[in-house]
Amino acid sequence: MHPFLAPDFQIRWSTLVPEAIEPDIRHALALAKQNIEAICAQDPAAATYESTFLTFENAAEQLNDGWGRLNHLDSVCDSPAQREALGKMLPEVTDFYSSLALNDRLWAMIKAVGARQEIASLPAVQQRFVEETLADFRNSGADLPAGQKERIAAIEAELSKITKEYSEHVLDSTNAWELVITDEAKLAGLPESAIAGAASNARAKGHKNAWRFTLQFPSMFPIMQHLHDDAIRRQVWEASSKVGATGQFDNTALVWQILSLRHEKAGILGHQHFADLTLIRRMAKDGGTALGFIENLHARIHPSFLAEHKQLAQYKAAKSGQPVGPLEPWEVAYWAEKQRQENYDFDEEALRPYFPVDGVMAGMFEIASRLFGITIRQLKTVFYQSGGGPATLPEGVVEVWHPECAFYEIHDSKTAAHLGSFYADWHPRESKRGGAWMNSLHTGAPGEPHLGLIIGNMSPPVDGKSALLTHSEVETIFHEFGHLLHGLLSQVAVKSLAGTNVPWDFVELPSQIMENFCWDRESLDLFARHFETGGPIPEALFMKMIAAKNYLSASAFMRQLALAKLDLELHTRLADFLGKDLDAVDREVLADYLAPLKTQSPSMMRRFSHLFSSPTGYAAGYYSYKWAEVLDADAFTRFQQEGVLNPETGMAFREHILSKGNSVAPDELYRRFMGRDPELEPLLVRAGLAEPVLT
Repeated sequence: MHPFLAPDFQIRWSTLVPEAIEPDIRHALALAKQNIEAICAQDPAAATYESTFLTFENAAEQLNDGWGRLNHLDSVCDSPAQREALGKMLPEVTDFYSSLALNDRLWAMIKAVGARQEIASLPAVQQRFVEETLADFRNSGADLPAGQKERIAAIEAELSKITKEYSEHVLDSTNAWELVITDEAKLAGLPESAIAGAASNARAKGHKNAWRFTLQFPSMFPIMQHLHDDAIRRQVWEASSKVGATGQFDNTALVWQILSLRHEKAGILGHQHFADLTLIRRMAKDGGTALGFIENLHARIHPSFLAEHKQLAQYKAAKSGQPVGPLEPWEVAYWAEKQRQENYDFDEEALRPYFPVDGVMAGMFEIASRLFGITIRQLKTVFYQSGGGPATLPEGVVEVWHPECAFYEIHDSKTAAHLGSFYADWHPRESKRGGAWMNSLHTGAPGEPHLGLIIGNMSPPVDGKSALLTHSEVETIFHEFGHLLHGLLSQVAVKSLAGTNVPWDFVELPSQIMENFCWDRESLDLFARHFETGGPIPEALFMKMIAAKNYLSASAFMRQLALAKLDLELHTRLADFLGKDLDAVDREVLADYLAPLKTQSPSMMRRFSHLFSSPTGYAAGYYSYKWAEVLDADAFTRFQQEGVLNPETGMAFREHILSKGNSVAPDELYRRFMGRDPELEPLLVRAGLAEPVLT
């Protein structure tokens, strides 16, 4: 028995115990190596597309499934024994994957078949698969001499090891800090939801008559936004800014090591820097184009950005009786919220009662059903402790990895075909890494269902009551659900071209377009219902919400541009920065991107998991969020023109974007949906940073 490799569509999570990791992954590695050897050992004259490309596509399927399940558990159910076992197998698994493109015999067979005339007679999707596979091999160093191939493999192994270490430092240093308050007077300014959550958290940790806060976002941010006590806000800010930055958890050296290894790899592969290597097959094509895109947007919004901070400093001075001057970083969210409440008579907390998590999910499903021709239903679930589940489950019940996790099925409305299933796990815990994400656990062949998951760290339920979300958290749920639909509605004959396996700067289009439905009155009325009365958001409150939508939008815009700018500069000009202080580099690169604050924040690079928790991830690709925002703002204009919930528009989006994966070049898919190339202006108009063009 190999539980991590079990073929069951619905995974038996309780059987995935740490002691099974090494034997299961070793078995999967052996099978994958046998399959690769079978490709290499065949007679070249008899080799075919099926015996090379298609066999290669499926060669490591069991390893992909088992390793994917393990890494998922590492993200949501971290434990010492599991962490140790994963770390033990990581070098071997990394070595296998990195060795594929460096295998001379395999490459010779693949290259020979790929050059044959009969490839041109294959269906278009298979031809694209051949092209993409050949490009993967070449971009990974298949044509390099032996010594350089060995060095590439060694770099990959080292990157896998130290990026995992980086990620563990972020998680462990986040969990290492807590703030326990016993004086209720110090909670002044906090919303009731935050106070109740902190009290519940304290009780769970054995603290009586106390309130416990952590560095998990739903716990920390209400302090920064609402708490009157300036000293406590400063304490929380300092703790947050030191995640991954002190003592045994200091990621500074790892950041430079990761950057240096990536740069060395790019050089061996014939590129000037890592950004050019990474972006060669993305929409941007190279680092210079991506950087130019960011700098163009920066130039457009920089005056508005400075004006916002100047105005906020003046507001604080007027209210506090102090001279006008730069704010401290722990003051910004607090004074910004006070100004927003005063200017717009709008408190985001007033929206929470209308966003119970179950209601948000149900309404989101209704929107997706109307637009994309699907039905979604929730199945019964059961949780068992690791190693403690029965041999068989009750009929119609699905096992999950945590009691708060839910499970759903998606079917086609017309044909009733089972398109896919997914897990949803929305609330934070110490064994779970921060942030929100979607992932695929199984990509089905045509006609078979896909299996995926969506994860978040939203406001948790308190004392058994329904979890009430902020509007920003609702946007996050819609965002991850957009990624999920991209995966589960895929209809591509080749698995490696299916779903979200698209160029990184295109992958955020389906996710970000879903966020638009969190702002439209018609779509909001399908899910924004008061958790007690069932009533919709009152019109007066809705109008305040819309009026405040673009409050400080240039500042939010600039934060994304700053992260993208720093990412690209470090991955294009590493030689200019090596040996310097990381915080000094941060300030140098972002001189025109950072808010003019009294105290400069330590560099985000030490806790920037998007960039440093995997060998590539969003490295040299953080610009993708803004790139895809241009696409989504522009594409949503079609929904606005034809009806936000117009099923014909929705089905066109499903047909041209959601179902196609990487079977067609992304710019062509976009043109098929919009009838033209994307335009930049709709994003700036939506953000309130440009006036709409009247036609």
